[in-house]
Amino acid sequence: MHHFVFTRTTSFFAIPIILFSLSGPAAAKNITTGKPAFLGEISLRTTDGVSDDLLTAGLGKTGLAGPSPAIADPANPTAAELRRLAIYNNYRALVDITAAGGYGTLYGPNVNQAGIATTSEGLIAGTEHIAYSDDGTGRQNVTMMVQVPVTFDAAKPCIVTGTSSGSRGIYGAIGTSGEWGLKNGCAVAYTDKGTGNGIHDLQNNTVSLQNGVRADAAAAGSASNFTANLTDPQRTAFNAAFPNRFAVKHAHSQQNPEKDWGKWTLQSVEFAFYVLNQKFNKHFNPSNTITIASSVSNGAGAALAAAEQDTRGLIGGVAIAEPSIALVPNNNLTVKRGAKTMVGTGKSLLDYFSIANLYQPCAALASPSTNVFHTVNATLAENRCDVLKANGLISGNSPQEMGASALNALFDAGYEPESAPLQASMFAFATPAIATTYSNTYGRFNVTDNLCNWSFSGSAAGMPLSFGTGNGIPPTAGIAIFKNNSVGGAAPLATSVSVSTGKADYDIDGAFCVRDLVTGNSQNAQSVQQGMREIERSGNLNGKPAIIVHGRSDTLIPVGFTSRPYYGLNKMVEGRKSKLRYIEVTNAQHFEAFLPFPGYAQNYLPLHRYFIQAMDLMYAHLKSHAALPESQVVRTIPRGMNGGVVNPISSDNVPPIAITPRADDRITFSNNTVTVPD
Repeated sequence: MHHFVFTRTTSFFAIPIILFSLSGPAAAKNITTGKPAFLGEISLRTTDGVSDDLLTAGLGKTGLAGPSPAIADPANPTAAELRRLAIYNNYRALVDITAAGGYGTLYGPNVNQAGIATTSEGLIAGTEHIAYSDDGTGRQNVTMMVQVPVTFDAAKPCIVTGTSSGSRGIYGAIGTSGEWGLKNGCAVAYTDKGTGNGIHDLQNNTVSLQNGVRADAAAAGSASNFTANLTDPQRTAFNAAFPNRFAVKHAHSQQNPEKDWGKWTLQSVEFAFYVLNQKFNKHFNPSNTITIASSVSNGAGAALAAAEQDTRGLIGGVAIAEPSIALVPNNNLTVKRGAKTMVGTGKSLLDYFSIANLYQPCAALASPSTNVFHTVNATLAENRCDVLKANGLISGNSPQEMGASALNALFDAGYEPESAPLQASMFAFATPAIATTYSNTYGRFNVTDNLCNWSFSGSAAGMPLSFGTGNGIPPTAGIAIFKNNSVGGAAPLATSVSVSTGKADYDIDGAFCVRDLVTGNSQNAQSVQQGMREIERSGNLNGKPAIIVHGRSDTLIPVGFTSRPYYGLNKMVEGRKSKLRYIEVTNAQHFEAFLPFPGYAQNYLPLHRYFIQAMDLMYAHLKSHAALPESQVVRTIPRGMNGGVVNPISSDNVPPIAITPRADDRITFSNNTVTVPD
C-alpha cells in the first residue's frame, strides 16, 4: 500500500493565460497577479516523489503496468485512493502498457526527456493545485489542475496544456502531454473541459465531489462536479417511470461544453501563470515563458480551438495528436489521396458517427478481415443488413454481399480503406456511446428527455469508484446504454429488440433517430444542428506554429474528416503566414490501449511515439528556432508475427519524422488542394 502526503486546502486562487509562448510585451501586460473571477477555492497537494508523485501517484513505471491498485474499502474509498486509481486507469487508457509494444523503452515514466530508457521508476515530485472554474451558477464547475514539478526552472519557464481526451476527468491527459511536460520540467495546465467524469445517480441522489468522493446531491450543492438540472419532484417522477437511471455530465449538462473547450483550455493556462507567479514570486508571462498547447483526441481539438481563440498573444504553438475537430463548411477546399478526391472541410463528429452507427454492424460481415479484433454478433448484424436493404440503403443478397455494400457506403462517406478491419471494433467499443452522448450534448437535452428512447442504466455498485474507473461516456463504471422502449421492456442496447422490426438488430430505430437528428428538420434535429454549428472551428491559428500527427488507420477520428481538411483550411485562411505542419502516420489508429489485443498488435503501431516527437520538435522550435518538419506521410513497418507470437517493437518499426522528407512522402497544398501521397 502506498501512502499519500497530507493534502490541505488553501485560499490559493488563479490567474490568467498560456498555451505557447514568446508573444511579446503586449501579451505580458495581459498577465495580472490577482485571482481570476472564474476560479473557486484551490486545493493543494504536495508530493515527495517517493510515496506519492505527480505522474504515477506513487505507482511508478512498474506499478502502472501492474494490477489495479488496491482500495481498502471499495464502498468507501478515500480521495487519495481515488486519485491513484484515476491516474492508473487514465494513463493505461491512452498508451500501450506492454513492454513488447514499447512501454519502458520508447516511452513510459522511466524514459527520460532525451528519449533514453533508464532504470528509474519515473516518479516526479512537485505540487498539484486543483480548482473549479464556474460562471457563478455552480452548473459548469469545470475542473482545472496545475501540476508543478520540482524540476521546474524559473530561469527557463515553460507550460504545457493537458486538456482531457474523450470525456475523461481531470487526469485524462496524464499519460500524454502531462507526462511530456512533467519530464521536461514544465508546469502542466489541465482541464476536464466541462465534460469531466460526473455521474448523478438519480435513484440514490448521489454525485461526485471535485476529489471524486461520492456525496448526497443536496448536501454537495454547488460543490458537486455535476448534478442534473431537476427539481426533487421531477427526479422522483422520473425515478418512478424509469428506475435506476443515471445522468452523465457530458451528455446531460445542457451546456454543450464543446463550444467552450478552447475557452476552458485558455483558462487553465491562466491558472498555471497564477500558480507559478505566486509560487516563485515572479512575473511569468507569454513573453518570457514557453507555452505549448497540447493533448490528444478531444483534448487536441480543444488545443486548436484555444489557439484560434487566443486574441491576447498567449499561445506560442501547438503540438497535438489525432484531433477531434469540426470545421466551418467550405466547398472551395479539395483533399486528394491517390485517385480519391474529397471536396469540402470534412464532416463533424456526430455527422460521421451517425453514418457509422447505421452501417458498421452490417459492414463487419463483408469478409473475415472486417470482423476481427472484436466481432459483432452475426445474427444481429444480419438483421441490421436486412433493414438497411429494405430501406434502399444497401444492396446484395448474402450477408457478405450486403456487408460489402455497407462497407462501400462508409468508404463513400469518406472513411479510409485502412479503416475496414477496425469497423467492428469501433462499433463494439465506441460508436453507440458517442452517438448517444453527443446527440444529447449538442441538443442540450435533459436526462428526462430520453432522446431516441435511450437512457443510462445499470448498477449503482460502481459509483463509489467511478472517479477512478469511469471515462465519462457510458458504458462506464457499471452503467450502460439502455433502450427504454425495447420490445418486452427496457434492455441494454446490444440485446434490445427494435419496435419497428421486432428483431434484435443493434437498435436500428435508434440509429435512424440519430441520423435524423443530423439531417432532419424536427425540433430536436434543429436543436442538435444548432449545437453542431456552435463547435465549428475556423482553421485560423493566427500564424502560430503547430504540428498535428494523426494515424491514417484511425477509424474513430478519421483523417479525411478532421486533420487533412484542417490543414487545408488553415492554408486557405492564413496563406503564407501558416506555420502548420501535418504528419500522417501509416499503420496507426486511435486507441493505443487496444494495441495489445490480438490482431492489433501485429498490424498497428503507437501514434504516441510521434506525439512525443511532435512535442520535442515544437519545444525546440520555440526555444531555439529549430526548423519545423515539412508536412509528410511517415511510413511505419508493422511488427508482424514470429510463429504465433507478435514481434517486439523496435525503432525500425517507427522511423522518425523527417525534417525534410522524401519528395514522394510530402503532403502539399496548392490551389486550394491538399495532396496526400498514397
